[in-house]
Amino acid sequence: MKNNKTNNTLFFSKTCDYLNHYLPTQAMKSDHTIETYRDALTIFRRYVTDEKHISIKKFRFEDCTHDFLLDYLAYLNNGYAARTCNNRLVAVRAYLWYVADTDISFQSIALTASKVPYLRVAKRIRETIDSDDLAALLSAPPNTKIGLRDRAIMILLYDSAIRVSELLELKVRSINAMSSIPFIRVHGKGDKERIVSITDRTVAHLNAYMDKYHQNRDDDQLLFYTVIRGQVGMMSTGNVERILQKYANIIRCDHPDLPGHVYPHMVRRTRATNLYQNGVEIELVARILGHSSTETTRLHYATPSIEMMKEAMEKNNYEKPEEAMWPDDETELARLCGLR
Repeated sequence: MKNNKTNNTLFFSKTCDYLNHYLPTQAMKSDHTIETYRDALTIFRRYVTDEKHISIKKFRFEDCTHDFLLDYLAYLNNGYAARTCNNRLVAVRAYLWYVADTDISFQSIALTASKVPYLRVAKRIRETIDSDDLAALLSAPPNTKIGLRDRAIMILLYDSAIRVSELLELKVRSINAMSSIPFIRVHGKGDKERIVSITDRTVAHLNAYMDKYHQNRDDDQLLFYTVIRGQVGMMSTGNVERILQKYANIIRCDHPDLPGHVYPHMVRRTRATNLYQNGVEIELVARILGHSSTETTRLHYATPSIEMMKEAMEKNNYEKPEEAMWPDDETELARLCGLR
């Protein structure tokens, strides 16, 4: 017999607590992650009410069956990429497991949802920027005040391999340029803080930038910012992307192999891949990137270079080197011929 509680509890009765209390205060998820989950659950709600014509006041947890979620995935797949569809399913599953963790009577429903298969996603080659193209990109900004800012943004983004959101949250005090080993203090995902070292050349570019933009060295001021109608505010992710694309377009005539769309995460991926291909241990690369699991780093960034693959294949060559038929020693040759 089914539990009466699961029979009567409305599916969306716990979303408010999940989104507004659990995710930010207990799971310590970032604002961006919370909004992603909110959007995904909103899309599921619209499917329930607009496509299935079931009111929020009537849709219960027990109505969220295996077949119902399969139909939902099929519906999403008509307008979204497979990867996006899977992410929408992840959000529903996560919500159900939250409910199940608060009340064991809902565990069978969460378990049923966890067995709904993901859509198959084609493995994509993740683009990186070639070393010559990268050098040209970072050198493209002119020696003007805006150019100093743009170059500092691109160089710090590459050198530290931080996320663009982490870059935009940096403050003047986040830069420790006077240390014997210069570093930045990064506030990352999940409210975690980490330290990432930067090179002396990056420090030089940052100092040149701060001489123009932070003459008073106010530690609490955002490192990179915009001024709109006299108000200082945080620079947007879109603005950083436009900066990268602007200089990519400038150098494209001389660098035709540069990817058509250059964006902040491509710069992060390029740095991480370069570190891995230059022999840096995967654990250290994960630490630099702020990953809690090396599997994430291995899956998305540990791409071997052509040289690495060639070396590995040569080490395991199936062809054995031919042994000399005749020894070089004349006495031994004579012996083999039955002579003295």
